[in-house]
Amino acid sequence: MIAGVSIYEILIVSTIVFFIGVYGFLTRKNLISVLLSVELILNATAINFVIFNKYLFPGHVQGLFFTLFLIAVAAAEVAIAIAIIIDLYRITKSVNVDETAEMKH
Repeated sequence: MIAGVSIYEILIVSTIVFFIGVYGFLTRKNLISVLLSVELILNATAINFVIFNKYLFPGHVQGLFFTLFLIAVAAAEVAIAIAIIIDLYRITKSVNVDETAEMKH
């Protein structure tokens, strides 16, 4: 137990963050909001890696390395996604998902 917080309470918070991200990903029409929702999903996954490592394998650091790798992948994903969103905005003058999906080649 970490300072009076059980694994169940942390997993509940992680699950809530994950499903807020899924809900935002499925319902938002703005590409920036969709990107933020994906980041929430990745953060919930990072929380799970750290918590499972801390509670199930306290002497090992594999969960921490997975989390650092996940943070690096998320940073690269954000950089590429923002570049794509900026390029789409220059072409369509909009960042809505519907308008970019209807873009002609």
